[in-house]
Amino acid sequence: MSDQIFELLQDLVRIPSVNPMGRKVSGDIYYEGRMTEYLEKWFSELSRYGVDFRRNTLEPERDNIAAIFPGSRSWEDGGQVIMLEAHQDTVPVDGMTIEPFDPVIRDGKLYGRGSCDIKGGMACMLTAFKRFVESPPADRPTVVMACTVNEEFGMSGAAKLCDLWIEEQWFPKPDAIIVAEPTLLDVVVAHKGVTRFEIEVAGVACHSSQPELGKNAIYRMARIIQVLEQYANEVVGKLNKHPLVTNPTLNVGMIEGGISVNTVPDRCSIEVGRRTSPTENPDEAYQHILDYVQENIASEGWSESVTFHPPTMSCGGLSDEFNHEFASYVQNVVQKAGHAGQRIGVPYGTDAQAFSLHQISTVVLGPGSIDQAHTKDEWIKLEQLTAAAELYYQLITTFAA
Repeated sequence: MSDQIFELLQDLVRIPSVNPMGRKVSGDIYYEGRMTEYLEKWFSELSRYGVDFRRNTLEPERDNIAAIFPGSRSWEDGGQVIMLEAHQDTVPVDGMTIEPFDPVIRDGKLYGRGSCDIKGGMACMLTAFKRFVESPPADRPTVVMACTVNEEFGMSGAAKLCDLWIEEQWFPKPDAIIVAEPTLLDVVVAHKGVTRFEIEVAGVACHSSQPELGKNAIYRMARIIQVLEQYANEVVGKLNKHPLVTNPTLNVGMIEGGISVNTVPDRCSIEVGRRTSPTENPDEAYQHILDYVQENIASEGWSESVTFHPPTMSCGGLSDEFNHEFASYVQNVVQKAGHAGQRIGVPYGTDAQAFSLHQISTVVLGPGSIDQAHTKDEWIKLEQLTAAAELYYQLITTFAA
């Protein structure tokens, strides 16, 4: 089985599925189309065993794809539904020191963009799903294998995937979901959410030799950034603490303004990222920042020139209030196999948030370390792949039928 996993992962890495991350770029390495086509062919080969599959379109050229294998009891008769989920996209390849789409195996590791995040986990899930389908247990749950788009820049594919049971009613709302991310086979039960937005301030342009005739938008934004730094240092870390996840944070990550050094700038903008706790509402977090900034610049004569743009991303976290029983089951299976299987929280976000929003028991579990994700020489240990594929198989096989 190990060689099959490695060969499948090599196939997946060879297929570029780079998320442009909002950049205006072009080229055949971008978007998930070729990956989806590969997966469609892969699932079609399992149709002779009774597997059904369909695409679920987020936007043109970007499709989720999901396959379903029916359980021994229909869901109408109380049969359970468990879903495995992995995203198709990867982060960009800028600055990589290895060939990103040449999946070399060396010293017990497989290299390439997506090898760790998260095509490695996808290969393991696909392998477990195929094994389950080809030799189905007599008493078994319905298993769904879903591969989503646009996880790396908004997680909108996972939100769209929910239409398969909400609007299309292709299958009922899953009883439990396992999301693949590099967790070193620990069981992630909680993680942060995020809201990202732009703040813009207007000024008045003039020649820099007579700056008194204009209003410098960058100077105004500097004051706003000071307020946000104060918020980051003194306020945000005290909000909505969670025992498993580090405290909420705020970061000003981008700034843009001005047209030349000899012109007083009439516009400046920044992009702000706020990581929320697992139980925090990201829209409320955005409003809290807005209120704080407005209160602190209220005495400035230019305060009315500030525009707070609506969030470009607003995703909640994974809350452990809905997954306790399922997490115990997953942890038990992982630990029986000889792995640490710690129940943990993490600071980053995943597709799990979209399912937690619907109060579905969801955990994050996968091979590899987050430390290798998105890196210039991304890799994953082969032993992690073998272990994860076996764990996924055991988890869907022994799940309540």
